[in-house]
Amino acid sequence: MTSYSRQDVQRILQISSRQLQGWERAGLINQLQTYSFQDLGQLRILRALREDDVPAASIRDSIMAMKAVAGMANPLLEARLVRSGTRLAFRHHGEIVDPIRRQLLFDFDKAVAETSGGFQMRTVPSCPQVLQTDFATNSKTVQDLFLAAVQAEEAGEKQRAIDYYHEILQLEPDYAPASINLGTLHFHLRQYTKAEEYYRRATIADPSYVLAYFDLGNVLDELERMDEAIAAYRQAVALAPGYADAHYNLALAYERKGQHRSALRHWQHYVRIDNRGPWAEHARLQIRKLLSREKLSIASRADHFVPPHKGRALLALVG
Repeated sequence: MTSYSRQDVQRILQISSRQLQGWERAGLINQLQTYSFQDLGQLRILRALREDDVPAASIRDSIMAMKAVAGMANPLLEARLVRSGTRLAFRHHGEIVDPIRRQLLFDFDKAVAETSGGFQMRTVPSCPQVLQTDFATNSKTVQDLFLAAVQAEEAGEKQRAIDYYHEILQLEPDYAPASINLGTLHFHLRQYTKAEEYYRRATIADPSYVLAYFDLGNVLDELERMDEAIAAYRQAVALAPGYADAHYNLALAYERKGQHRSALRHWQHYVRIDNRGPWAEHARLQIRKLLSREKLSIASRADHFVPPHKGRALLALVG
């Protein structure tokens, strides 16, 4: 089998040694001395993504999530990439998969934006989730019921969908996607206590389920339980540091708590991950406001108290 040295790779792809080492440090590729033709294909895709300003953190988190949910050894080669802004999804078995959120995307551009307390909050897509943790269930009956529930939601038959999801949870109580979708149905019906119950159930059934913590944060935000909302959003970004929407909502939550420095940190995280579109513009506006406020605060404190230099005599007027 043909192999390529590091120097061969750099020459063929027209990349520098620093670029290759940077991708290795970022965890995008393994550090190798020789590369196969397949490795070369992966590197070509990485080069194209980086040239297109996709953040390294977003690439890494998407690859790791796809490996976890689909059991793939190399998602960049085994599935076709689909890009939306700075987020990566994969076309797998004819469907578009967002591996971090663990859901299929029916309409890639479709999103829900809600207003809460004068602030815009990033919420989950309005379409129901149909991707399970391992793309399959142990029970054909559960799989059929889940598909029927999703179809009922798409047809606007919410109560029928709710009944299907309840039936699934009777058969398989720890089936997290059913709990998530039930929570989302109750969320949109403004039945926030019920939504919280099902989102929490999903986090217990699958503690690595990033979207469950994000959704839980959203409903706790609606219930104005900000400390708990912050804890949920923090867990989401701990599991997926490249999850831009969680950073966005976490920044909003910190602002509502008056914790401006913490908010600033997550606004800055957000624009590093997603630097295009209206959400990014809003984040940049908040960054400018907070930085300006911080400068004014420092200036105000200086005007009120300036400690004298040690060893310097104080001047006094002599009559």
